[in-house]
Amino acid sequence: MTTEIRTALAQYIAKEILQQPKRVIAPDAPLISSGLIDSFHLVDLGLFVEDKFGVRIDDAELNKETFDTIEQLTAIIVERQ
Repeated sequence: MTTEIRTALAQYIAKEILQQPKRVIAPDAPLISSGLIDSFHLVDLGLFVEDKFGVRIDDAELNKETFDTIEQLTAIIVERQ
């Protein structure tokens, strides 16, 4: 299950946010702290997570401490499903 979540997140980020559908994003690659994703796209990613996986993401969680890697995001999703 976690592999499917990681894959869906990486594909969404590559295709919809970065506009680079063939780009591979490692599960532990920093997304926010590296500048790969900005605050506007972070909101889009949060909405994608809520719609795709049916979990609630609090606005206060949209930060690099809890949302910086696909691994962190996957853990939040699994915990709340």
